[in-house]
Amino acid sequence: MTQAAVELRGIGKRFPGVIANQSVDLTIRPGTVHALIGENGAGKSTLMKILYGVQRPDEGTIRINGEEVVLKTPTAAIEHHVGMVFQHFMLADNLSVLENIVLGAEKLHGIGGAARAEITRISDRFGFELEPDTLVEKLGVADRQRLEIAKVLYRGASIIILDEPTSVLVPQEVDALFVNLRELISAGNSVLFISHKLDEVLAIADDITVMRRGTTVGTADPKTATKRQLAEMMVGSELPSPETGESTVTDTEELTLAGVTLTDEFGRNLLTDLSLTIHRGEVLGIAGVEGNGQSELVETIMGMRIPTSGRITLNTQDVTHWHTRQLREAGIGYIPEDRQRHGLLLDAPLWENRMLGHQTVEPSAKGPWINRSGARKDTTRIMREYDVRAPGIDTPARALSGGNQQKFIVGREMSGNPVLLIASHPTRGVDVGAQAAIWDHIKTARRAGLAVLLISADLDELIGLSDTIQVILRGRFVGTFDPATVTPQDLGTAMTGGDHA
Repeated sequence: MTQAAVELRGIGKRFPGVIANQSVDLTIRPGTVHALIGENGAGKSTLMKILYGVQRPDEGTIRINGEEVVLKTPTAAIEHHVGMVFQHFMLADNLSVLENIVLGAEKLHGIGGAARAEITRISDRFGFELEPDTLVEKLGVADRQRLEIAKVLYRGASIIILDEPTSVLVPQEVDALFVNLRELISAGNSVLFISHKLDEVLAIADDITVMRRGTTVGTADPKTATKRQLAEMMVGSELPSPETGESTVTDTEELTLAGVTLTDEFGRNLLTDLSLTIHRGEVLGIAGVEGNGQSELVETIMGMRIPTSGRITLNTQDVTHWHTRQLREAGIGYIPEDRQRHGLLLDAPLWENRMLGHQTVEPSAKGPWINRSGARKDTTRIMREYDVRAPGIDTPARALSGGNQQKFIVGREMSGNPVLLIASHPTRGVDVGAQAAIWDHIKTARRAGLAVLLISADLDELIGLSDTIQVILRGRFVGTFDPATVTPQDLGTAMTGGDHA
């Protein structure tokens, strides 16, 4: 029998009030892609951090290539040839590809010709197409991900942990990544692939391990397993669908942008002549490769940026120059793209986070005063209705898994009957059960007349939830699509500058 590249046995990890891992077993065969799936709070993130040396288990053993090891730090993990690519890239935009790769690893090959030669060798061997002197700020999302993988390979990793690697990629980029992964495993490397996208798991994995509530509940063979079977193993329910069914679009215009242009301090256009209208009961989807103006569009609507020209109207009122607080009080809910930077105070308890952005309205306020009891009571409701798993309302937001943080934000922003919801990647990093719940809440609010601007990298989600889809490229709208007829491949082509409607 071939010796395992990684063998975890009886791994346990506890935090105050929470059992994160209990009796977890995982075996990764050399030269394979091993998928790890499970609902939010299932313990995947903790297990990854244990394997990468960020956290130490309370019990259990870790074996790397047959040798029992103690991984006290990421440095120790790297010394045992374990590398990790995090979901949120850790790159310096103002440095070159070469500088990003050698940073912190100068002792390996220096910073000159030998380092350049090794980077070129890695890039050529695995089809990364990286140019050492290119500034990272000029790279697209897919190239940045390849750069992150090259960084861990440069440091000698042969066991590579990929955390949600396809969450920001269009279908064509996913296909290209899978080509890269197959090259990696053909060279004898092993990949631990963490994802919520079950169709991609079935397409790339050689083995699948399923976790639920902190422990491993079984394995699956991707050659015979189905998405439905995997979903049932993860959460005990069938695979959800984002399809909305009947149209609920009314004639009442809730949000209108007319000729909105936004320039930076150097006079360069970030947004160019954008016009759109969202009616009550309508979901308008925005598709685009990240970095093409989606963030700037949201920030402009939310009053975080003032457009250089053009007009923004909310329910017949000109709100072009309104501040964020005014827009919030007018009934705009906002699910931010980056939940940790813009959606939460990580060290504050959940009940204080309930007030964030809503501190001037009920139940967070009573007249001019903060209403602590109202916020605490409503936090309990949100945790119950949105299945936010935490010991209690006094738990700091930092202690929640990413998916539970997301569910909490969605619950907060859907509270108070908003008239418009700005939703940037509302189901990013959540499991199929939480995804279904978030979709259901959006569908229910849509039927009641909520207008929604939906930005998502999940093209199936966009197609399923939206009444109309606009594609944004380099700050311009380049196509309008009917979700009833468009395919993810059609959107991917338009998003990358191909033919569009």
